[in-house]
Amino acid sequence: MNIDFPFQQPSLYGYKLNELKSILSPAFRAKQIYHWLYHRYENDAMRMDNISKTMQNYIREHFALSQIYPIRVEHSIDGSKKYLFETYDGHCFESVLIQMRDKKLGHKGEVVESEKWTMCLSSQIGCKVGCAFCFTAKGGFVRNLHASEIVEQVVIMKKDNQMAPHKRVNIVYMGMGEPLDNIENVTRAIEILSESEGLSISARRQTISTSGIAPKIKQLGKLNLGVQLAISLHAVDDKLRSQLIPMNKAYNISDILTEVRAFPIDTRKKVMFEYLMIKGVNDDLKSAKKLLQLLNGIKAKVNLILFNPHEGSTFKRPEMNDVKAFADFLIKRGLLCTIRESRGIDISAACGQLREKVKAENVSCETLT
Repeated sequence: MNIDFPFQQPSLYGYKLNELKSILSPAFRAKQIYHWLYHRYENDAMRMDNISKTMQNYIREHFALSQIYPIRVEHSIDGSKKYLFETYDGHCFESVLIQMRDKKLGHKGEVVESEKWTMCLSSQIGCKVGCAFCFTAKGGFVRNLHASEIVEQVVIMKKDNQMAPHKRVNIVYMGMGEPLDNIENVTRAIEILSESEGLSISARRQTISTSGIAPKIKQLGKLNLGVQLAISLHAVDDKLRSQLIPMNKAYNISDILTEVRAFPIDTRKKVMFEYLMIKGVNDDLKSAKKLLQLLNGIKAKVNLILFNPHEGSTFKRPEMNDVKAFADFLIKRGLLCTIRESRGIDISAACGQLREKVKAENVSCETLT
């Protein structure tokens, strides 16, 4: 069992159920504790009242529970929330809860359609990739998040929003950091989140978004977790992509697409290609034509993302007419294409904005708690 723990005491959120069973006696206590952690959202062993005082004390002495704490939450008019978390060692990172669909009621007040939620999780504090358009890069790289810290993001957001334990949500690893640069902790978190006795979030509902570390895409594919794959492409030629994503010099478009073609995908799913549209940079029909050629033969879906302006960036948001023309070109030629609806623009939406805002206020994470 190879678990990377931030404390001398390991976090219970970092264990799969069978692993916990192997170290607790009697083993059925593990299932009880899992129930408290993931069904009752309880992180105080002394309130787990169906286990003995001896076991409660054992847990308190040998395990850590909460390692991250929400120190600021911004609410959007569209129902989305941005969370700023503080870690045990005094750093900050962000997660976003995105409301994709409102609750719909029938004429008698009954729930016809429930809300639909997506959780955008961070995998690192900062990022090493250094994309030219990304606000996270401004803060530099601090460290990887541990699997327990990734899992706890979901637990806290579910608890804070009074979601039922098995309420279906989608998970996207698109927050701060490059998930495949922290592949061991991210894949462990995916397995823990999918535990049927826990939150039961199927790997098919979890998507890893990568800027394209080709060998790690191959490594992820060999694990065959059933997780979905998204590629942050953003350009159709290596010259521009290397300007936007410096890592492209090590793993170019051809390298990435070679691994994508070999990646095991659920027959009902497609590989998502994220394409950040920047005014006057990559939003023309010539780029759309090249994109169509690049993705030929791949079971692909293109998600067009409008650049979200932030302080210090020279890039501009594209015109909606150009975005629609780009999408129409692809759709008419048989390539599934969507335009991502902007969410949370009023709440420091781009990853890293809230973290940097707090820094600019000269307020440390410790002071905010």
